[in-house]
Parts: sequence; C-alpha cells; structure tokens
Amino acid sequence: MLEIEQKFAAADFAAIESRLVDWQARRGVEQIEIDHYFNAPDRDFARTDEAFRLRRVGEANYLTYKGPKHPGLVKIRTELEIPLRDGEEAAEQIQQMLRHLGYRAVAVVRKQRRLYHLERGGFTLTVCLDEVERLGRFAEVEIVADDERKESARVVLQETAVSLGLTNLERRSYLNLLLSAQGTPQPVDIPENAP
Repeated sequence: MLEIEQKFAAADFAAIESRLVDWQARRGVEQIEIDHYFNAPDRDFARTDEAFRLRRVGEANYLTYKGPKHPGLVKIRTELEIPLRDGEEAAEQIQQMLRHLGYRAVAVVRKQRRLYHLERGGFTLTVCLDEVERLGRFAEVEIVADDERKESARVVLQETAVSLGLTNLERRSYLNLLLSAQGTPQPVDIPENAP
C-alpha cells in the first residue's frame, strides 16, 4: 500500500478542528508517539530517501519502513508497518537487536497527536494535528491507497487540504526537520515541476 500525504507547518488547530466538526469527522484518540529512527548498515537512508523506525504509542510498538518518495508536492511512498509485542521490554529488545544487526540510532521524534477520520471522494482520510517537540504545530492529511488509485487519492487529498485552509506546505519529514534544527541537515528533494 501507498501512504499519500501532505504536511503543513504552523497549523491553526482551532480553525482546522472547527471545519472537521462541520464535516462530522470522527475524532480518534489523542496519543503520544515516540519514533526511534535508525540508519542501515549497508546504505544511508538519508541518501536513498527511505526511513526505518520503531514507533511507540503508549505500550504498543511498531516497526515501520518507508520507501523513497515519488516526485511531486504530495508525498507518495510505500509504507509497511508491522505491530510488535507491547511493552517497554519488547521495545528495548527490538532496539538491541537492531544495534546487533548494525543499525545505528539517528534521532528520536516525540509528538502529541490528535487524529480525525473522515470520508471524502470515495477515500478514508486521516487528519493528524501534531504538536512536535522542538518543532511546533503541524497538520497532516493522509490517505492509504493502492497504486491503481494513487492519482485519484492525490487529487482528493489536495482538495481536502485546500478546504481545510492549509497553505504552509512542508515536504520534509519530522526527522529531517529535527536533524536540521540540531544542525545536521539532510538531503531533501524539492521537485521543480511538481503536480
């Protein structure tokens, strides 16, 4: 499956939530997410435009791989997320295993996330309102779709973002933004002729 998303900086949560309530979006749980990012022993994910992380949401643990981004202003990429055993001990064991396999810890991104779910244009959308430690407030609009529907999903996603009043597009990942804030800039692809 493909993750199709756009992220917007300096988000006005009150205005976005007001519009989502008008649309009768379903509010999900508010959660703290802690993402431990790793780099591979055989290639540099910053150069290959991939990402690999251990995500902690409360007691839940997930391993996530994200493939290289397709060109364009809407971020489209393969995403594989695998649930793991819950708990702190399991998270520590996974990190130890990754280190033994040669993976290197890169950074930890912490955020408080409010989730909203809605249907538009034949797709289920998720709107995330994120307060990211050391980075500020962001809104993400996301659709998960198969390759055959990616263009339709891209159009619905962009129309939804415009209807929500989102304008301050941020193509970089939270990891990239955090590393840049720490003085460790990472390559980022800004397409010249993006749809």
